[in-house]
Amino acid sequence: MTEITNDYLLDKKVRMFQSKDGYKTSSDAVLVSSLVNNIKANEKILDIGSGTGGISLCLAHRFPQAFIYGFEIQPELAELSNMSAKENGFSNLEYIVHDIKEKKAPLPFGSFDHVITNPPYAKSGSKSPNKSKATAHNQQDIDLKGWLSFCLKMLKPYGFLYLIHRAEALDEILSVLYQKAGNIRLVPIYSKTNEKAKRVMLIAQKDSKTPLSLLPPLTVHLDGAYSFEAEQILRGGKSFFEIDIQKR
Repeated sequence: MTEITNDYLLDKKVRMFQSKDGYKTSSDAVLVSSLVNNIKANEKILDIGSGTGGISLCLAHRFPQAFIYGFEIQPELAELSNMSAKENGFSNLEYIVHDIKEKKAPLPFGSFDHVITNPPYAKSGSKSPNKSKATAHNQQDIDLKGWLSFCLKMLKPYGFLYLIHRAEALDEILSVLYQKAGNIRLVPIYSKTNEKAKRVMLIAQKDSKTPLSLLPPLTVHLDGAYSFEAEQILRGGKSFFEIDIQKR
């Protein structure tokens, strides 16, 4: 039987179960969840490639008025995520085992107000010997274009897409979104000051024609600790848009 660990998010406000030796949620999940803001009652959010639930558990904590679902290809991860949702009392959150390469989906296309995703980063190269980690980290039988196209398909007209990915993949991401989504807002993520941005977060609105804009960057570490911005998101549970801009 798989050994399970008890882990926490948002300064222990959210409890989660994960496999000791399998895939684990990273801080990227919490960061991208912070892009979601001003959710209305009964709006529907879909977390695609939900893993152990890092993104959607944060969202369920912040938005109890929304209906939140996760699609995850690995049954064991979906099971752990549903255990975490139950443990936290998130009755508005459900994880479903689904392979997005399938032509049909367990929930209707075009039915979500918000879709959020942390796609696999690695295209090729060495894979982890751990099957769960390899599946989560490496694109298998679906490329980034296919992944993002599915995300857009699940969105309602003028719904919002949120994602985090490698900075060098930005040109590919924008090419997929071209003429399909607008109102794109980009957030470069720096691990430390004086380094190149290794990650980028993005919001896009399906069918919108509004031009792209560049939002203030996010630096995660400063002087050996989390920056003020990162602290407010990763531990304080704040939205990226709620951070005190005077302290940036």
